[in-house]
Formats: sequence, structure tokens, C-alpha cells
Amino acid sequence: MKYFFYSFVLLSFLSCKNGVKAEKEETSNIVEKKEEKKIFQDEKTESPKVYLKSFDGLADTTFIRLADYSADFAYDMRYATENNFLKAKVYDCAECYTRVKTAKALIAANKDFMEKGVKIKFYDCYRPNSVQYKMWKIVPNPQYVANPVKGSIHNKGGAVDITLVNMDGEELNMGTDFDFFGKRAYHDTSDLPQEILDNRKLLKETMEKHGFWSIRTEWWHYNLSSASNEKIADFTWDCE
Repeated sequence: MKYFFYSFVLLSFLSCKNGVKAEKEETSNIVEKKEEKKIFQDEKTESPKVYLKSFDGLADTTFIRLADYSADFAYDMRYATENNFLKAKVYDCAECYTRVKTAKALIAANKDFMEKGVKIKFYDCYRPNSVQYKMWKIVPNPQYVANPVKGSIHNKGGAVDITLVNMDGEELNMGTDFDFFGKRAYHDTSDLPQEILDNRKLLKETMEKHGFWSIRTEWWHYNLSSASNEKIADFTWDCE
């Protein structure tokens, strides 16, 4: 009788132990499956690969969408919003187009910037001449807007309005916002904190190294020297 009782207790203990073990294994399997599912979901939610186009076979005067040829730039296309000095949206949608030769120079300059831990952010790029007429109608003042009859290098695909951001997308301090029309935005204004002067110097010297020249009154504006003789264009892009 005692033997039977002890055997029963032993079997109950082993059964309970095996049950706990089985429960732990089942729990472990569930956790592993959840982790596998999470990993699978993470893999599915990874950013899609960006397939960039090549300049091969393109003439230097061809207009291209810059984002198709480099994924290393940042954008804040102000004239596709009301956040600009016009207080009006004059682009139907935000895109940055330039001529091929301008794009090549920008990509080369951006490579130098990225080695220093910063990159180019665009406010404006190529501007169709029809948009220049819209801007002139709102602000018919040659001090702020180029007369569309004569046009600007923006209309030729050779000018850009830019700043610099760090690799987290935070803008470097340039002393004023884009389209600030006052002496604080002038390149020759020296009564500014050293950080601002250094940031502007980095932007200006690097852009000049790659064939761009600046406007004295606008720290953000750069023209590609070889694009100044191009024809005024009114090429427009489709909005998706």
C-alpha cells in the first residue's frame, strides 16, 4: 500500500514537472514565433530601395529631376507653399529640376559637404518662365523679383536657392531665413556671430569651388557660371 502511495506521488510529481516543462517549451516557441514574425514584419517595412538614373547619353542642357539622380539632398520647396515672401503658392507641386550640367555640379559639391557631415537643402531650383510672370505680378519689383521679360538664371536651369543641414536634417544657422531681404542676409555683413559666418563661408567656398557664384545680397542664392548663357525656358513638370 505504501509502495503504491509513493509511486502515485512520484508519478504525479513527474507528470507535473513534465507539464511545467512542456508549458515552458510552448511559451518559448510562442516567443520565438513572435520574434520571427516581428523580424519578418521589420523586413517588410524597410524603406524601398531607390534606383537612381544615369546621366549617360544626356546632353548637359537637358532638364532632369534631381531626385532621380541622387538621394543625398534635402528639400523644402518654398514656392510650392505659401511660406515665402510672396505669401503665395506659385508652383502646382514641389519638384527640383535643373539642367544636367547644374545637377552634376550640385552632386559634386554635395559630396564635399557630406564629407564634412552636412548636405544641401533646396528652397528653389529651376523656375519656369511662366512662374516668373506669376511672381512678377505679385511683386513687380526688380529688387526682389527678376523681370520675366529678361528672366533670371533660375529660368535657365542654372540657379538654386539652398542652405545646409546636418545628417539629421537640422538646418545650420545662417543668420536669417530664406528670402529675408535685408542687410543681415548680405554676404559682406560681418557683424554676425562666428558660427553664422563660418556656416556661410563653408557654403560659399564649396559652391564656388564647383563653378557657382553668389549674389551679394542673398546668402542662399547660387548661379552656375556656365549656365548664364542658356536660353530662358518654360518647361513644366507633371504633378503626380
